[in-house]
Amino acid sequence: MPKNEATPTRPRLLLLDGHSLAYRAFYALKDANLMTTDGQHTEAVYGFTSMLTNILRDEAPTHVVVCFDRSEPTFRHEAFANYKANRSATPENFVGQIQLIFELLDALRIPHLSLAGFEADDLIATLATQATEEGMDVLIVTGDRDALQLVNERVTVLMTRRGISDMTRFTPEAVQEKYGLSPVQYPDFAALRGDPSDNLPSIPGVGEKTAIKWILDFGSLDELVRRADEVKGKVGGMLREHLGQVIHNRMLTELKRDVVLDVRPTELTMGQWDREKINELLDSLQIRGELRERLFKTLGTAEPEIEGAVEVQVTSLAPGEVAAWLSALPEGRAGLAFRGVYGSGTGRLDGIAIASPDDSAAYLDPTQLTPEDEKALSAWLADDTRPKTVHDAKGPLLALWAHGLDLRGLTCDTALAAYLALPGQRSFPLDDLVLRYLHRELKAESDGNGQTSLFEEDDTAAKELGTRALAVRDLAIALESFLSERGGTRLVTEVELPLVRVLAEVERAGIAADRQYFAALEAEFAAAVKQATEAAHDSVGEQFNLGSPKQLQEILFVKLNLPKTGKTKTGYTTDADALVWLAGQTEHELPTIMLRHRDQQKLRTTVEGLIKEIGDEGRIHTTFNQIVAATGRLSSEKPNLQNIPIRTAEGRRIRKGFVVGAGFETLLTADYSQIELRIMADMSGDASLIEAFESGHDFHLATAAKVFDVAPEAVTGEMRAKIKAMNYGLAYGLSDFGLSGQLNIPVAEARELKNGYFEEFGGVRDYLEAIVAQARKDGYTETILGRRRYLPDLTSDNRQRREMAERMALNAPIQGSAADIIKVAMLNVQRAIEGMRSRMLLQVHDELVFEVAPGELDSLREVVVARMREAYQLRVPLDVSVGVGTTWEDAGH
Repeated sequence: MPKNEATPTRPRLLLLDGHSLAYRAFYALKDANLMTTDGQHTEAVYGFTSMLTNILRDEAPTHVVVCFDRSEPTFRHEAFANYKANRSATPENFVGQIQLIFELLDALRIPHLSLAGFEADDLIATLATQATEEGMDVLIVTGDRDALQLVNERVTVLMTRRGISDMTRFTPEAVQEKYGLSPVQYPDFAALRGDPSDNLPSIPGVGEKTAIKWILDFGSLDELVRRADEVKGKVGGMLREHLGQVIHNRMLTELKRDVVLDVRPTELTMGQWDREKINELLDSLQIRGELRERLFKTLGTAEPEIEGAVEVQVTSLAPGEVAAWLSALPEGRAGLAFRGVYGSGTGRLDGIAIASPDDSAAYLDPTQLTPEDEKALSAWLADDTRPKTVHDAKGPLLALWAHGLDLRGLTCDTALAAYLALPGQRSFPLDDLVLRYLHRELKAESDGNGQTSLFEEDDTAAKELGTRALAVRDLAIALESFLSERGGTRLVTEVELPLVRVLAEVERAGIAADRQYFAALEAEFAAAVKQATEAAHDSVGEQFNLGSPKQLQEILFVKLNLPKTGKTKTGYTTDADALVWLAGQTEHELPTIMLRHRDQQKLRTTVEGLIKEIGDEGRIHTTFNQIVAATGRLSSEKPNLQNIPIRTAEGRRIRKGFVVGAGFETLLTADYSQIELRIMADMSGDASLIEAFESGHDFHLATAAKVFDVAPEAVTGEMRAKIKAMNYGLAYGLSDFGLSGQLNIPVAEARELKNGYFEEFGGVRDYLEAIVAQARKDGYTETILGRRRYLPDLTSDNRQRREMAERMALNAPIQGSAADIIKVAMLNVQRAIEGMRSRMLLQVHDELVFEVAPGELDSLREVVVARMREAYQLRVPLDVSVGVGTTWEDAGH
């Protein structure tokens, strides 16, 4: 897509068809299923933002506006009642994303227009006409071919072709080359051709080639209509029969160029964009990484906030100079930055930079130290009395350990502090935070080696790393002030920051894995996949690719003519829910076989991934992410050990591959029993719910007895299952619709069940209503330890986003409090077992896994149970279950 160079002295107006581009983006990324962890789909806004960024970068317009359609009928609907009547309903996942695009454009200070009675095309046509009259060049970006009638020497159209990046540039010459017609003739051709997307009928038997020939032969549609009797043959008869329709089409395809607007093209300038609002929106949509960086880079020339770059005088310390420099270091907090690599339980450290409290900085190579230097560095790093700050400290800490060094005196981790300040964001690059909080520029981090890079590797390492160290030092001050205003100081200093060291120790330990067992299990699952594949082929009498949605659609809905599932752009859905539905609607065995195939394939893939992660010493070292989940929960990756299936017998077999390591006698697991429900009882203060916990009966059975007003012994399995779903559903913000789907009952029945539950547990209802009302007033929810979740959409005009925020408001305090408690428990337990050989290996949801040294089982069990119970005092005491065994599965309970 070569750039269309404008005359340097001539302004360029960029006109974008907002709805056209948003729909194009949505369908281009539909299979990617982009959504936030809270369920907000973002395909349209992500794709639109990507397209907009590229266009602003490549075209460098001086003026810009995005035009949108409206929901009200236009003048074309008044002229033709069936105009666009064949268009399907707006996809549910698209609903609400236009409003998000509006918010993005407002933050970017890019004007956007819409006008009742007119389409975006008409606004574009009007502005393009006015702009050329005022001496501007015009670039139109759209997916609608009707815009080609606007092309002239000053107006160019960029037409989306495929996906969100492939576009065709239409100049007058390009239109002529593509269609053999001039742009002026294009609407005549469109009227003859018809347009299925707008429900404008075509002439039977007349295709594009014939329509083009007629326009070329007669010069214009008017002339063709006047001399219609000259057209011979069957098509001539069809033309004459449909002349009224063609004339009507021509009226509808003509774009209005004289819409009365309250803005002129010269006023459509891009204002000073609001970095904070853009960050907040992208954070809430969990859009990060490459797109965010590309957007900010594109907008950089208009950046109003940057007050300069981070600058510092860096001294490269030669061997023999480190000890003296450290001894002269002034009192006060130092900033640290590291260059190296961490991964799979080990690390490599190539460079260290220290920013002094007096604004100077030094760089040293830890592999080139004299014994005196090494001793001095080791002592300074491990000195608790010398305060330090680091960005994302866990990786550097592991790398330091690999070099026989330690890090203590850490008073701030700027990534952790940013995570608590911006809980909706999922990545916290240092350069972005420095811009946001210090309004200064720092080069972006990079990772060129395929591993988790601590910091940028560069030939100018001393300057780069010293600059980062100073930025970290100054950023810590800004973030601590921000957190203090928001009440997050205690949470970061007493929980999150101490937890860094605990998680590093857990990662370094890893968990032993039985490679031979996993290899045999993988082969077994592979055989099951093959068997299911053969069964699927036998069931339909032909071979097909079970992994191809297109081929599966052909088999299910054409060959077998099974009931149709939900419509998608590429046919009918064949996801797991659709297959379960199909299995219940037909006696054919294929849907059930497909479900079995997918289950076995997923299990096989899981085991394959685990085998790849087993280190030479026979242990798997997962990485725990402390700064990802907005609720405060830890997540796990490489591999994700929190995602090992436990609900099925086959899934639990995977846990048998995790075993006690050499030199230890057993594994011990300890987890909180029904912690979310206990927190809900505590927060709501509902006397009946608290009584159900204290009754000594099975909690779900006890609550079912109250709801259905029967004796506990009269509660059936079905009753208990319904109330169990209700108990957990309320803790997770489950709607009536969600409950009906979970229990496979009508929505009305689910609503009635919920109402019956609230009649017995009115305190829960009052609490849930109050928590949403308070969050709407405050703008956030809080956990028991003050972890906030900001929910600006609670006051949104968009119903879908508002309801989603309400569900998050119900869910965040309970889930977040559970996350707080398990973190406190980890800290308490780790402190209590420091003198023991036994060690903590994993945290998975509400469960901790330990490797028990010989002779320490009883003492470890006692310590773990006591410290976990003491983590927080609820009205309903925390309950801890413990299991012991030589495999993770055997240690379950």
